[in-house]
Amino acid sequence: MSSLALSVLLCLVSAVCYAAAAIVQERVAAAAPDGGGVYGPLRSAPWWGAVALTGLGAGLHVLALAWGPLSLVQPMGALTIVFALPMAALFARRPVGAAGLRGALLATGGLAGLLALTGPPRTESLSAAERPILAGAVLAGVALLMLGARRARRPVVRGVALATAAGAAFGMASVFTKAAAEDLAHGLGAGMLVPTLAVIAVLASAGMLLSQSSYRGAGLAAPLATVTVVNPVVAAAVGVAVLGEDFLYGLPGGVLAGLAGAVAATGVVLLTFRGVSVPEGVGRVPVARDGAGSDSGPASGPASGPRPDPAPGVRPRPRIRPGVRPRGRCLVPAGRAEGEEGQG
Repeated sequence: MSSLALSVLLCLVSAVCYAAAAIVQERVAAAAPDGGGVYGPLRSAPWWGAVALTGLGAGLHVLALAWGPLSLVQPMGALTIVFALPMAALFARRPVGAAGLRGALLATGGLAGLLALTGPPRTESLSAAERPILAGAVLAGVALLMLGARRARRPVVRGVALATAAGAAFGMASVFTKAAAEDLAHGLGAGMLVPTLAVIAVLASAGMLLSQSSYRGAGLAAPLATVTVVNPVVAAAVGVAVLGEDFLYGLPGGVLAGLAGAVAATGVVLLTFRGVSVPEGVGRVPVARDGAGSDSGPASGPASGPRPDPAPGVRPRPRIRPGVRPRGRCLVPAGRAEGEEGQG
């Protein structure tokens, strides 16, 4: 088996592991109480199972990077969402639908075209001067995205911003992983290897926590698709611009590879907008209904639900809303008891 074929096989198994981990993460986020906070999932056994699956997928991904180019290995990560949707339909009873099937076919076809145009792997690695620049740039970008997410009011917008930061962190972590693999292959000393491994640990941990936070209130589809698109875009851009990776047939092959990547990205976007999945019970406010069945506003305590009918011969008291003057009666200031209406 050639090194390129082995790299593709490892990418497939890694994508299955990542998809399973994402499904577990989203279910943990949906089941967590609103006050659980960022560290609430740390007390969940299924969440640690997702961490184990993510670790296995990351290990296989590292091996794939050792035998394949960044411009191929990272776009193959788009198979994560292709695998995640049928797995979610099987285990979480979420139907994929026709749009989901079309998106999966587009993503798979685009990746197949990209695979056919990928050139042989290169052994070029990041230089000592390039590594701190790339690390500082991605960390600054992640910090800005986190600040933007804190100001976002809609859960989906917040989730996409955090997922973008997670995808950038994961993509750059793969770039440094590729560099570390080349360092080991060339027998370089610990002076370059240890700082590179430290950067990988920081970026991978940040990506894990950010991706977990992105699922809260935003469902599975939009954050996972965002990570799936941003991750390979960041890594492949660095691979082509910095590491000198290229495609077959020169410039025409590069153009065709770009078109194949656009087809794959279109499939991922179609998978995203096939319907954002918001977990049941997240972000919903119970409402009280009057006798006609129309929503009358948020529920509060035991007053929720239909109002009982008055006893025969008893005239029902009109409901008074704070700040509204009823006709023919004096205004009762907010906060005074009903029995005080006739006083003053």
